[in-house]
Amino acid sequence: MQTGDSVFAGNVPALYDAFLGPALFEPYAQDLARRLASLAAGRVLETAAGTGRVTRALAAALPAAVAITATDLNQPMLDFAAVQPIARRVEWRQADALALPFDDGTFDAVVCQFGVMFFPDKIAGYREARRVLKPGGRFLFNVWDRIEASDFAFVTTESLRALFRDDPPLFLARTPHGYHDRERIERELREAGFVSIAVDTVTLLSRLPSAAALAAGFCQGTPLRNEIEARRPGALAAVTEAVATKIAARLGVGAIAGGMQAYVIAAG
Repeated sequence: MQTGDSVFAGNVPALYDAFLGPALFEPYAQDLARRLASLAAGRVLETAAGTGRVTRALAAALPAAVAITATDLNQPMLDFAAVQPIARRVEWRQADALALPFDDGTFDAVVCQFGVMFFPDKIAGYREARRVLKPGGRFLFNVWDRIEASDFAFVTTESLRALFRDDPPLFLARTPHGYHDRERIERELREAGFVSIAVDTVTLLSRLPSAAALAAGFCQGTPLRNEIEARRPGALAAVTEAVATKIAARLGVGAIAGGMQAYVIAAG
């Protein structure tokens, strides 16, 4: 992961949530919340909470006897998440998932949606999750499969390759879709001390109203924006439009749909 891959600032959180949230993250947020729905009481920690998609799903799915603490490294993401409508009170707290500010054995579950790919030290992040879990607690997280298994990310990346032939912006392939080796994930979890590991492959359908929405979401609502602006200063809008045109040529004009695939891992 390059420096800057985990920076979500300015209006990026709002664009990220508006365009990519419903299409990519909400379906998997609901999936994670369902997997914790049997928890009747206790405390849940969310790391890398981003704009709060999973937080809101957990708040709706879990009983009031389950306290929820949502954390993220990026304060602008938390600021955005904290003002969104939510079913009940949540504790929002800025925190580094590799150095959590909580005592050992505090939580019944730790949840992380598409965040571990951004950890500069995966094993350290896993050790922290295990440290703050109570005995018998569960670490539940998901990661994207290889980029070719997720149509929207793949088509966007291929469009950018065509526009930047000498030095394409590869954030999506490098970081969000760059941690998909199941054997490596299981090995690193065991190195961090987890002994029970289950991996599910979850394939879902993503929908957006237009290719322009997809291009805006990825090109302006993720760290791809930084890569584009570094290569062509002042041309973000033009590049976004060009990417949208190429996406429409592949996926069609009007509403678009594409498959997406991720792994959901439960470790204890």
